[in-house]
Amino acid sequence: MPLESLFRRLDRLAGGRKSGELIPEQMSAHPRTRRAFRWIGWLLAVELLIGVGAVVVALLLTGNGEQVPFAVWMRTLVVLGMTATLFYFAWRASLGWRWAYQRLRLFAQIFPVITLVMAAIPGLYPTWMVTEQIVFSLIMIGIADFLTSDHMREAFRAPVERPAD
Repeated sequence: MPLESLFRRLDRLAGGRKSGELIPEQMSAHPRTRRAFRWIGWLLAVELLIGVGAVVVALLLTGNGEQVPFAVWMRTLVVLGMTATLFYFAWRASLGWRWAYQRLRLFAQIFPVITLVMAAIPGLYPTWMVTEQIVFSLIMIGIADFLTSDHMREAFRAPVERPAD
């Protein structure tokens, strides 16, 4: 793949010094691993649709002369950017890159908490945005559930360090 060197540079930026760790090929090709990433891909696609839907709603409201708060615009942009990043992490993790699995798992566990806390702040977002955030969080919890399954944790476990002789 001609772009792989670019992707490896991005991996190094996102994954740090452990960005070169691949899981064993039999684990990345395992049917349960493949199935989990198919589900994760579909759930991320739903997240993307929700994010695009939020932008469309905000644009329609603005077009109808309603005031759309700055926080709503920031939220919609952040969700779209974050979803694109999560797609990249999921893609790289599905290829067996351990760093990408770790990032995807971390964000899938943290983002729902942040999103639900933000949704609970009275008056920060309109009701439709609060509903969007709750649905977004539930889907992210579903992604985290796939990533924290026994099989996935085993597939992406840290390599065993061998003691020096």
